[in-house]
Amino acid sequence: MWQDALGQPHPRAAADARIASLVPSVTELLFALGLGDRLVARTGFCIHPEPQVRAVAKVGGTKDVQLDKLRALAPTHVVVNIDENRRETVDEIRGFVPNVIVTHPCAPRDNLELYRLLGGIFDREAEAETLCTRLEQALARLEARAWPTRRVLYAIWQDPWMTVSRDTYISRMLALIGWQTWPDAQDADDAGAAPQACVDGDCARPNAPGQRYPSFRWSEALVRELDLVLLSTEPYRFTEDHADALERQLGLPVLLVDGEMVSWYGSRAIDGIAYLETLARQA
Repeated sequence: MWQDALGQPHPRAAADARIASLVPSVTELLFALGLGDRLVARTGFCIHPEPQVRAVAKVGGTKDVQLDKLRALAPTHVVVNIDENRRETVDEIRGFVPNVIVTHPCAPRDNLELYRLLGGIFDREAEAETLCTRLEQALARLEARAWPTRRVLYAIWQDPWMTVSRDTYISRMLALIGWQTWPDAQDADDAGAAPQACVDGDCARPNAPGQRYPSFRWSEALVRELDLVLLSTEPYRFTEDHADALERQLGLPVLLVDGEMVSWYGSRAIDGIAYLETLARQA
């Protein structure tokens, strides 16, 4: 038996298991484990690996799953994620799918457990251990170096501007190269003490304490706290033009960052760690 993120036990699946993945990074991981021929459903955001993923039927998005289409494909297993899928949707899926596997990686090393969970359930343990070895090697390379600490803001949206808290997979990925994301815990505490601070034009705090993806406004005070601004290519499609314009506005280095490399867990995390290493050397 293997336990998922909710502690639910899952036995070894039959060889003819029919898998639906409602998580883009997990879809990519399932292919990396050699399970592409068992995938019967995916979301429209499951775009890797190309072109193999095109052969898998789409059943809507991560937040708006088309349950009738999913039901018609008769999956025996559905893989979901606590952050990416709605709880009420997952509850409905439990009514017609016998095995719902819940995932929730919160840090780079959590991928080891994810590889072994899916590799164990679907009889791909050797492939999972290969991925574990590659991830361990990638992490060891970063941990062997003392990276200088830099204070960064990782923007994921504009109108309103939004960033990521320290309590996210993205922030923990960036921490591998010494990049500490704003806001830190003290910023969040301050926001809870004075939520009205965002009413004036000089707001530099998240809009509420404890938010994992807080909104913010640019200010001179905020810019003084930062060494670097990162614009992610997802979920908002920031471009080099955005980065150039913001850099001129702030007078601060602004880098465009491949959001998939930083935010996707699963097998993508291995390449993501190498990407961060290169990015840190260039910044």
